[in-house]
Amino acid sequence: MNQERLGSTALWVITIFTLIFLIAPSLIVIPMSFSAGETLSFPPPGYSLRWYENFFTQPEWQSAARNSVIVAVLTTIVATILGTGVSIALMRGSVPARNLATSLFLTPMIVPAIVTAVAVYGLYVRFRLVGTIQGLVLAHTVLALPFVMINVSAVLQGMDIRLEHASRSLGATSVRTFFLVTLPLIRPGILAGALFAFITSFDELVVALFISADRAATLPVQIWSGLRFEINPTVAAVSTLLIVLSTASLGLAGLLRRQQ
Repeated sequence: MNQERLGSTALWVITIFTLIFLIAPSLIVIPMSFSAGETLSFPPPGYSLRWYENFFTQPEWQSAARNSVIVAVLTTIVATILGTGVSIALMRGSVPARNLATSLFLTPMIVPAIVTAVAVYGLYVRFRLVGTIQGLVLAHTVLALPFVMINVSAVLQGMDIRLEHASRSLGATSVRTFFLVTLPLIRPGILAGALFAFITSFDELVVALFISADRAATLPVQIWSGLRFEINPTVAAVSTLLIVLSTASLGLAGLLRRQQ
């Protein structure tokens, strides 16, 4: 009994130290964002909100933030609609080579981002989509689609299909059955997938670096440029805001998944 308790305690200690090791570098950014100095330094020489003010007043940061929000929202809408439809088709329909089709749709999660970025850039050059919001939305939809599919498919797999059969046997059409029976039951999975799609698009850097150019630079691209050319705490302030947004979104996604 003592050995089991000792092993359990050791496991918890290892887990806590691992979490600290993974999270600490991100948390250090937070006090750096309140620095009164001119460059990134830890610990900060003093504390000030000037770099948050810089983010909310500088046109290049505001433009990048606006682009990120627009792209993320549009990507979420498109990826959620497509991902939900594909999941229902694969889980409920008689799709030939279902496993192969599912693997193909999940490929963007496996292929390295740099490979996807190079391929997308080569395609976009031909269709003149480099530096456009539409191009970013299409590329991010490809990256976000698997997350929607995984969440929706998980809910569909645990759903009692007899409820749909009962609805159809009572005379409801397939469309009516979807909106009155299926959709309410899979709503938590759809919302969780939509949140993951939003986070995926909002935080994505590699593909955006290749295809955003100066006309459609997103917030991660602007942060990258700031680290290369300015290195002032505005980058830390923006990073802190992204940490808060991502943490809140993931927490909300976790709550939605618990309702499934």
